[in-house]
Amino acid sequence: MAINMFTALMTRKSTQQKLAKALMITTPNGIVNERFIKAGGIDQWITIRGEDRRNPVLFFVHGGPGSTYSIFAPLLRSWEKYFTLVQWDQRGAGKTFHKNGKAGTGPLTFGRLVQDGIEIAEFLRQYLGQPIILVGSSVGSITGTMMVKHRPELFAAYVGTDQNSTPDASELSYQLTLEWLRASGNTRGVKAVEKLGARKGKLTVKEFTALHQWTIKANPTIPNMIMDIMLPAMLTSPDHTLGDLIDIFKGMNFSTEQLLDELMVADLRTLGTRFDVPFFVFQGDTDAVTPTAAAKAYFDTLETPHKEFALIKQAGHLAAFARPEQFLNELLQRVRPLVLASVVGTK
Repeated sequence: MAINMFTALMTRKSTQQKLAKALMITTPNGIVNERFIKAGGIDQWITIRGEDRRNPVLFFVHGGPGSTYSIFAPLLRSWEKYFTLVQWDQRGAGKTFHKNGKAGTGPLTFGRLVQDGIEIAEFLRQYLGQPIILVGSSVGSITGTMMVKHRPELFAAYVGTDQNSTPDASELSYQLTLEWLRASGNTRGVKAVEKLGARKGKLTVKEFTALHQWTIKANPTIPNMIMDIMLPAMLTSPDHTLGDLIDIFKGMNFSTEQLLDELMVADLRTLGTRFDVPFFVFQGDTDAVTPTAAAKAYFDTLETPHKEFALIKQAGHLAAFARPEQFLNELLQRVRPLVLASVVGTK
Protein backbone atom coordinates (compact mmCIF):
# COMPACT_ATOMS: atom_id res chain seq x y z
CA MET A 1 0.00 0.00 0.00
CA ALA A 2 2.87 2.38 0.77
CA ILE A 3 3.99 1.92 -2.85
CA ASN A 4 0.96 3.96 -3.92
CA MET A 5 2.24 7.02 -2.05
CA PHE A 6 5.86 6.49 -3.13
CA THR A 7 4.82 6.16 -6.77
CA ALA A 8 2.66 9.26 -6.47
CA LEU A 9 5.64 11.26 -5.20
CA MET A 10 8.04 10.04 -7.87
CA THR A 11 5.65 10.69 -10.74
CA ARG A 12 3.90 13.75 -9.25
CA LYS A 13 4.65 16.28 -11.99
CA SER A 14 3.89 14.06 -14.97
CA THR A 15 0.74 12.72 -13.33
CA GLN A 16 -0.47 16.23 -12.53
CA GLN A 17 -0.03 17.21 -16.18
CA LYS A 18 -2.01 14.20 -17.39
CA LEU A 19 -4.77 14.78 -14.86
CA ALA A 20 -4.98 18.49 -15.67
CA LYS A 21 -5.55 17.57 -19.31
CA ALA A 22 -8.18 14.98 -18.37
CA LEU A 23 -9.97 17.53 -16.19
CA MET A 24 -10.40 20.05 -19.02
CA ILE A 25 -14.06 20.77 -19.77
CA THR A 26 -14.75 22.01 -23.31
CA THR A 27 -18.46 21.29 -23.76
CA PRO A 28 -20.62 24.27 -24.86
CA ASN A 29 -22.64 24.36 -21.62
CA GLY A 30 -19.77 23.31 -19.38
CA ILE A 31 -18.76 25.16 -16.26
CA VAL A 32 -15.50 25.44 -14.32
CA ASN A 33 -15.60 28.04 -11.58
CA GLU A 34 -13.16 28.15 -8.68
CA ARG A 35 -13.63 31.04 -6.29
CA PHE A 36 -14.07 32.40 -2.81
CA ILE A 37 -17.59 33.38 -1.81
CA LYS A 38 -18.74 35.06 1.38
CA ALA A 39 -20.51 32.72 3.81
CA GLY A 40 -20.89 33.20 7.53
CA GLY A 41 -19.00 36.48 7.28
CA ILE A 42 -15.77 34.98 5.88
CA ASP A 43 -14.39 34.04 2.47
CA GLN A 44 -14.90 30.32 1.75
CA TRP A 45 -13.48 28.38 -1.20
CA ILE A 46 -15.69 26.43 -3.59
CA THR A 47 -15.12 24.70 -6.92
CA ILE A 48 -17.91 24.16 -9.43
CA ARG A 49 -17.36 21.71 -12.29
CA GLY A 50 -19.59 20.05 -14.86
CA GLU A 51 -20.06 19.37 -18.56
CA ASP A 52 -23.57 20.83 -18.67
CA ARG A 53 -24.69 23.45 -16.19
CA ARG A 54 -28.30 22.35 -16.78
CA ASN A 55 -27.56 19.14 -14.86
CA PRO A 56 -28.55 18.61 -11.22
CA VAL A 57 -26.01 19.82 -8.67
CA LEU A 58 -24.07 17.50 -6.35
CA PHE A 59 -23.01 19.61 -3.38
CA PHE A 60 -20.43 17.77 -1.25
CA VAL A 61 -20.06 18.31 2.48
CA HIS A 62 -16.66 16.83 3.26
CA GLY A 63 -15.52 14.87 6.28
CA GLY A 64 -12.33 14.94 8.30
CA PRO A 65 -12.91 17.06 10.22
CA GLY A 66 -11.27 19.47 7.81
CA SER A 67 -10.52 16.98 5.02
CA THR A 68 -11.25 18.77 1.75
CA TYR A 69 -12.59 16.70 -1.15
CA SER A 70 -11.52 18.89 -4.07
CA ILE A 71 -8.42 16.66 -4.21
CA PHE A 72 -10.67 13.90 -5.57
CA ALA A 73 -11.69 15.78 -8.74
CA PRO A 74 -9.85 13.35 -11.07
CA LEU A 75 -11.59 10.36 -9.47
CA LEU A 76 -14.98 11.97 -10.09
CA ARG A 77 -14.33 13.23 -13.63
CA SER A 78 -16.85 10.79 -15.16
CA TRP A 79 -19.55 12.10 -12.79
CA GLU A 80 -19.34 15.54 -14.41
CA LYS A 81 -21.21 14.31 -17.49
CA TYR A 82 -24.35 13.88 -15.39
CA PHE A 83 -23.98 16.33 -12.50
CA THR A 84 -22.47 19.71 -11.68
CA LEU A 85 -20.11 18.93 -8.80
CA VAL A 86 -19.55 21.48 -6.06
CA GLN A 87 -16.72 21.01 -3.57
CA TRP A 88 -16.50 23.29 -0.55
CA ASP A 89 -13.45 23.85 1.64
CA GLN A 90 -15.34 24.39 4.89
CA ARG A 91 -14.56 26.90 7.60
CA GLY A 92 -11.31 25.69 9.15
CA ALA A 93 -10.34 23.56 6.12
CA GLY A 94 -8.02 23.77 3.13
CA LYS A 95 -7.94 27.00 1.15
CA THR A 96 -10.60 28.54 3.37
CA PHE A 97 -8.38 27.96 6.41
CA HIS A 98 -5.36 29.38 4.59
CA LYS A 99 -7.32 32.50 3.62
CA ASN A 100 -8.68 33.23 7.10
CA GLY A 101 -6.22 31.63 9.54
CA LYS A 102 -7.14 30.58 13.05
CA ALA A 103 -8.08 34.08 14.16
CA GLY A 104 -10.26 34.79 11.13
CA THR A 105 -11.99 31.43 11.24
CA GLY A 106 -13.80 32.21 14.47
CA PRO A 107 -15.59 29.65 16.65
CA LEU A 108 -15.94 26.31 14.86
CA THR A 109 -19.03 24.26 15.72
CA PHE A 110 -21.36 21.98 13.80
CA GLY A 111 -24.02 24.65 14.12
CA ARG A 112 -21.71 27.19 12.48
CA LEU A 113 -20.86 24.76 9.65
CA VAL A 114 -24.55 24.08 9.08
CA GLN A 115 -25.31 27.78 8.71
CA ASP A 116 -22.32 28.27 6.39
CA GLY A 117 -23.46 25.34 4.25
CA ILE A 118 -26.99 26.67 4.02
CA GLU A 119 -25.70 30.05 2.86
CA ILE A 120 -23.63 28.35 0.16
CA ALA A 121 -26.63 26.26 -0.92
CA GLU A 122 -28.66 29.45 -1.24
CA PHE A 123 -25.91 30.90 -3.44
CA LEU A 124 -25.86 27.76 -5.60
CA ARG A 125 -29.63 27.84 -6.05
CA GLN A 126 -29.40 31.39 -7.35
CA TYR A 127 -26.19 30.99 -9.36
CA LEU A 128 -26.88 27.63 -11.02
CA GLY A 129 -30.68 27.49 -10.87
CA GLN A 130 -30.75 23.69 -10.74
CA PRO A 131 -31.90 21.20 -8.08
CA ILE A 132 -29.30 20.48 -5.42
CA ILE A 133 -28.48 16.98 -4.20
CA LEU A 134 -26.60 17.29 -0.91
CA VAL A 135 -23.91 14.64 -0.38
CA GLY A 136 -22.80 14.33 3.24
CA SER A 137 -19.70 12.19 3.76
CA SER A 138 -18.25 10.96 7.06
CA VAL A 139 -18.16 13.86 9.54
CA GLY A 140 -19.86 15.85 6.78
CA SER A 141 -22.87 13.55 7.08
CA ILE A 142 -23.54 15.11 10.49
CA THR A 143 -23.47 18.61 9.00
CA GLY A 144 -25.37 17.49 5.90
CA THR A 145 -28.14 15.73 7.79
CA MET A 146 -28.61 18.82 9.92
CA MET A 147 -28.72 21.02 6.82
CA VAL A 148 -31.53 19.08 5.14
CA LYS A 149 -33.42 18.91 8.42
CA HIS A 150 -33.32 22.67 8.91
CA ARG A 151 -33.80 23.79 5.28
CA PRO A 152 -35.38 20.94 3.29
CA GLU A 153 -36.77 23.30 0.64
CA LEU A 154 -33.22 24.00 -0.57
CA PHE A 155 -32.51 20.40 -1.51
CA ALA A 156 -33.93 17.92 -4.01
CA ALA A 157 -32.41 14.97 -2.14
CA TYR A 158 -29.86 13.96 0.47
CA VAL A 159 -27.23 11.27 -0.12
CA GLY A 160 -25.35 10.13 2.96
CA THR A 161 -22.19 8.11 2.63
CA ASP A 162 -19.86 7.01 5.40
CA GLN A 163 -23.00 8.01 7.28
CA ASN A 164 -22.71 8.90 10.95
CA SER A 165 -25.58 8.04 13.25
CA THR A 166 -25.29 7.77 17.04
CA PRO A 167 -22.59 7.54 19.72
CA ASP A 168 -23.28 3.80 19.89
CA ALA A 169 -21.57 3.47 16.51
CA SER A 170 -18.21 4.23 18.16
CA GLU A 171 -18.48 1.10 20.30
CA LEU A 172 -19.30 -0.99 17.24
CA SER A 173 -16.33 0.54 15.41
CA TYR A 174 -14.09 -0.33 18.35
CA GLN A 175 -15.29 -3.94 18.45
CA LEU A 176 -14.90 -4.39 14.68
CA THR A 177 -11.37 -3.01 14.84
CA LEU A 178 -10.40 -5.48 17.56
CA GLU A 179 -12.08 -8.35 15.71
CA TRP A 180 -10.14 -7.68 12.51
CA LEU A 181 -6.83 -7.14 14.28
CA ARG A 182 -7.22 -10.39 16.21
CA ALA A 183 -8.15 -12.25 13.03
CA SER A 184 -4.94 -11.08 11.36
CA GLY A 185 -2.81 -11.88 14.41
CA ASN A 186 -1.85 -8.24 14.98
CA THR A 187 -1.18 -8.41 18.71
CA ARG A 188 0.52 -5.01 18.77
CA GLY A 189 -2.57 -3.44 17.25
CA VAL A 190 -4.88 -5.23 19.67
CA LYS A 191 -2.92 -3.95 22.67
CA ALA A 192 -2.82 -0.40 21.31
CA VAL A 193 -6.55 -0.33 20.56
CA GLU A 194 -7.49 -1.84 23.92
CA LYS A 195 -5.39 0.82 25.65
CA LEU A 196 -7.13 3.56 23.67
CA GLY A 197 -10.49 1.92 24.27
CA ALA A 198 -10.04 2.30 28.00
CA ARG A 199 -10.05 6.07 27.45
CA LYS A 200 -13.16 6.22 25.26
CA GLY A 201 -14.99 9.46 25.86
CA LYS A 202 -11.79 11.15 27.05
CA LEU A 203 -9.61 10.83 23.96
CA THR A 204 -7.22 13.59 23.01
CA VAL A 205 -6.97 14.60 19.35
CA LYS A 206 -3.80 12.52 19.04
CA GLU A 207 -5.47 9.47 20.60
CA PHE A 208 -8.62 9.90 18.49
CA THR A 209 -6.48 10.00 15.35
CA ALA A 210 -4.45 6.96 16.44
CA LEU A 211 -7.59 4.91 17.10
CA HIS A 212 -9.00 5.75 13.68
CA GLN A 213 -5.71 4.86 12.01
CA TRP A 214 -5.87 1.40 13.56
CA THR A 215 -9.46 1.01 12.36
CA ILE A 216 -8.52 2.08 8.84
CA LYS A 217 -5.70 -0.45 8.49
CA ALA A 218 -7.26 -3.29 10.49
CA ASN A 219 -8.81 -4.95 7.42
CA PRO A 220 -6.28 -5.34 4.58
CA THR A 221 -8.89 -6.73 2.16
CA ILE A 222 -10.44 -3.30 1.46
CA PRO A 223 -8.89 -0.04 0.21
CA ASN A 224 -7.03 1.84 2.94
CA MET A 225 -8.64 5.28 2.96
CA ILE A 226 -5.37 7.02 3.80
CA MET A 227 -2.67 5.15 1.89
CA ASP A 228 -4.75 4.02 -1.09
CA ILE A 229 -7.17 6.92 -1.50
CA MET A 230 -6.36 10.19 0.26
CA LEU A 231 -2.58 10.50 0.01
CA PRO A 232 -2.30 9.48 -3.67
CA ALA A 233 -5.09 11.95 -4.51
CA MET A 234 -3.42 14.74 -2.54
CA LEU A 235 -0.02 14.20 -4.08
CA THR A 236 -1.26 14.10 -7.67
CA SER A 237 -4.01 16.75 -7.61
CA PRO A 238 -3.22 19.29 -10.35
CA ASP A 239 -5.14 21.97 -8.43
CA HIS A 240 -3.10 21.73 -5.22
CA THR A 241 0.45 22.85 -4.58
CA LEU A 242 2.53 21.30 -1.83
CA GLY A 243 1.71 24.42 0.19
CA ASP A 244 -1.99 23.71 -0.30
CA LEU A 245 -1.47 20.19 1.02
CA ILE A 246 0.25 21.54 4.12
CA ASP A 247 -2.77 23.80 4.63
CA ILE A 248 -5.06 20.77 4.39
CA PHE A 249 -3.18 19.00 7.18
CA LYS A 250 -3.11 22.15 9.30
CA GLY A 251 -6.83 22.58 8.79
CA MET A 252 -7.56 18.97 9.68
CA ASN A 253 -5.66 19.31 12.95
CA PHE A 254 -7.34 22.63 13.77
CA SER A 255 -10.83 21.39 12.88
CA THR A 256 -10.44 18.17 14.87
CA GLU A 257 -9.32 20.13 17.93
CA GLN A 258 -12.34 22.41 17.60
CA LEU A 259 -14.99 19.77 16.85
CA LEU A 260 -13.83 16.65 18.70
CA ASP A 261 -15.96 17.13 21.82
CA GLU A 262 -19.11 17.64 19.73
CA LEU A 263 -18.20 14.81 17.40
CA MET A 264 -17.80 12.27 20.20
CA VAL A 265 -21.37 12.80 21.41
CA ALA A 266 -23.07 13.60 18.08
CA ASP A 267 -26.43 11.85 17.92
CA LEU A 268 -28.58 12.38 14.83
CA ARG A 269 -31.58 10.90 16.62
CA THR A 270 -31.96 14.27 18.34
CA LEU A 271 -33.12 15.68 14.98
CA GLY A 272 -36.14 13.39 15.03
CA THR A 273 -37.03 10.74 12.48
CA ARG A 274 -38.95 12.87 9.98
CA PHE A 275 -37.13 14.39 7.01
CA ASP A 276 -38.91 16.25 4.23
CA VAL A 277 -36.48 15.30 1.45
CA PRO A 278 -35.76 12.01 -0.34
CA PHE A 279 -33.07 10.35 1.78
CA PHE A 280 -30.45 7.96 0.39
CA VAL A 281 -27.55 6.23 2.12
CA PHE A 282 -24.82 4.57 0.03
CA GLN A 283 -22.48 2.90 2.51
CA GLY A 284 -19.31 0.88 2.08
CA ASP A 285 -20.18 -2.73 2.86
CA THR A 286 -17.11 -3.05 5.10
CA ASP A 287 -17.00 0.38 6.74
CA ALA A 288 -15.78 0.19 10.33
CA VAL A 289 -15.11 3.91 10.85
CA THR A 290 -18.82 4.68 10.52
CA PRO A 291 -20.04 1.08 10.77
CA THR A 292 -22.39 -0.10 8.06
CA ALA A 293 -24.73 -1.80 10.52
CA ALA A 294 -25.09 1.38 12.58
CA ALA A 295 -25.82 3.47 9.48
CA LYS A 296 -28.48 0.98 8.36
CA ALA A 297 -30.08 0.87 11.82
CA TYR A 298 -30.35 4.67 11.84
CA PHE A 299 -31.66 4.75 8.27
CA ASP A 300 -34.39 2.24 9.13
CA THR A 301 -35.86 4.61 11.73
CA LEU A 302 -36.34 7.48 9.28
CA GLU A 303 -39.63 8.66 7.81
CA THR A 304 -39.10 10.44 4.48
CA PRO A 305 -40.98 11.00 1.21
CA HIS A 306 -38.65 8.43 -0.37
CA LYS A 307 -35.66 6.52 0.96
CA GLU A 308 -33.21 3.92 -0.32
CA PHE A 309 -30.15 2.21 1.16
CA ALA A 310 -27.44 0.65 -1.00
CA LEU A 311 -24.14 -1.05 -0.27
CA ILE A 312 -20.98 -0.08 -2.11
CA LYS A 313 -19.27 -3.43 -2.45
CA GLN A 314 -15.67 -4.08 -1.43
CA ALA A 315 -15.44 -0.62 0.10
CA GLY A 316 -14.81 0.66 3.59
CA HIS A 317 -14.75 4.33 4.57
CA LEU A 318 -14.77 6.97 1.80
CA ALA A 319 -16.76 4.58 -0.36
CA ALA A 320 -17.44 7.17 -3.08
CA PHE A 321 -13.72 7.53 -3.74
CA ALA A 322 -12.81 3.88 -3.22
CA ARG A 323 -15.39 2.77 -5.82
CA PRO A 324 -16.35 5.91 -7.79
CA GLU A 325 -17.91 4.11 -10.77
CA GLN A 326 -20.05 1.89 -8.56
CA PHE A 327 -21.14 4.93 -6.55
CA LEU A 328 -21.95 6.85 -9.74
CA ASN A 329 -24.08 3.96 -10.93
CA GLU A 330 -26.14 4.15 -7.74
CA LEU A 331 -26.59 7.90 -8.25
CA LEU A 332 -27.69 7.37 -11.86
CA GLN A 333 -30.03 4.49 -11.10
CA ARG A 334 -31.60 5.77 -7.88
CA VAL A 335 -31.13 9.50 -7.36
CA ARG A 336 -30.86 11.37 -10.66
CA PRO A 337 -34.12 10.02 -12.18
CA LEU A 338 -36.05 10.88 -9.02
CA VAL A 339 -34.67 14.42 -8.95
CA LEU A 340 -35.32 15.02 -12.65
CA ALA A 341 -38.87 13.67 -12.33
CA SER A 342 -39.54 16.00 -9.43
CA VAL A 343 -38.38 18.96 -11.51
CA VAL A 344 -40.72 18.01 -14.36
CA GLY A 345 -43.53 17.54 -11.86
CA THR A 346 -43.20 21.10 -10.60
CA LYS A 347 -43.38 22.68 -14.05
